[in-house]
Amino acid sequence: GKLFRWPDLQHPAELKPLCECQSFGVADGPTVCCNPYHFSRLCGPESPPPPYSRLSPNDEQKPLDLSDSTLSYTETEATNSPNVTPGDFSDTSTSPDAVKRSHWCNVAYWEHRTRVGRLYTVYEQSVSIFYDLPQGNGFCLGQLNLDNRSETVRRTRSKIGYGILLSKEPDGVWAYNRSEHPIFVNSPTLDIPNCRTLIVRKVMPGYSIKVFDYEKSCLLQHTAELDYADGPYDPNSVRISFAKGWGPCYSRQFITSCPCWLEILLSNNR
Repeated sequence: GKLFRWPDLQHPAELKPLCECQSFGVADGPTVCCNPYHFSRLCGPESPPPPYSRLSPNDEQKPLDLSDSTLSYTETEATNSPNVTPGDFSDTSTSPDAVKRSHWCNVAYWEHRTRVGRLYTVYEQSVSIFYDLPQGNGFCLGQLNLDNRSETVRRTRSKIGYGILLSKEPDGVWAYNRSEHPIFVNSPTLDIPNCRTLIVRKVMPGYSIKVFDYEKSCLLQHTAELDYADGPYDPNSVRISFAKGWGPCYSRQFITSCPCWLEILLSNNR
């Protein structure tokens, strides 16, 4: 990894294996993958992690859990927008084999306050969401048509590129930034506990982040209903913006001000 991708890499615990690798999740297998492009770097917290020398040998083999327990205050005005534009795209999620399985999430693509295309239902354990590729399966955003796009949206769409890899794993839902530009993420399990300040995490190219933690979500749902009854709250929604951030640290205060963004609607089927 240091030789081919990240010269500043200090420890294996900074890396996370990607779910598309054939050796992913195989305990005590006959081979160990060392392809640096089958790994991503972990998106760390705002404060530095403890010294790596404190990790035990067993802990060194586990990905660091760098996400914070959270409550979220979500701005969901856009979900009620009547401006839904249909689009034609290759949808591999509706194959006969996929229909037999239950889905674990739906993905909606938005441009500002307008949803473009229909919901993309995900049955496989992982899905690629990208702008345009000559080959490959997944959610192709480049094929979603919309009349009179603004120049800001056009420029942002050109930065999506290889996009993200979204995967459902035993410890939660992960997003891997495959593009050449940062993505920005918010979810109920990324915000700071008992804080009304929206936390939007910046994820650089080549990095992964756990965007949703199922166990933390179960602990937070009933608390959110008591403490956040004065505003909209979706305990099973993740929002990801391409190239543009939002919230207190950015000029855009709401996700609906971002040119191109995704709404990940998680199912209760785990």
